[in-house]
Amino acid sequence: MVAQRLWQAINDHDLDAFVECFCPDYRSAQPAHPARAFQGREQARKNWSAFFRQIPDLRAELLGTAHTDGTEWSEWHWHGTRQDNTPFEMRGVIVMGLQGDCVSWARLYMEEVDAGGEDIESAVRRLAGPGHDDHE
Repeated sequence: MVAQRLWQAINDHDLDAFVECFCPDYRSAQPAHPARAFQGREQARKNWSAFFRQIPDLRAELLGTAHTDGTEWSEWHWHGTRQDNTPFEMRGVIVMGLQGDCVSWARLYMEEVDAGGEDIESAVRRLAGPGHDDHE
């Protein structure tokens, strides 16, 4: 599975092995953040070069995978400490389309962990908008 190769490359901080997991015309999308979309594995190299440089103890946990009909799903936990001693932590799911043994496209649903964020009631109130609980 490509996710296993990505996991190994991240934990080894092996930028070349990481980039080799992607097809040259790789397309990346982050549906919750559409402005972050890009094309080409050289942008992936640039992005992950910054992660490896700025988060020297970066680690990846591959929490689960599934594969069907040329699509691979993976759940991740990325964590470490930035050079300025602030914590880095992201969790989420990545859906990848495969072409042979490389990723041709991916949709990343990775988000920064907000451990001190709002509770579920506050989140529902904010997301539903004013008047959501008028019929309780």
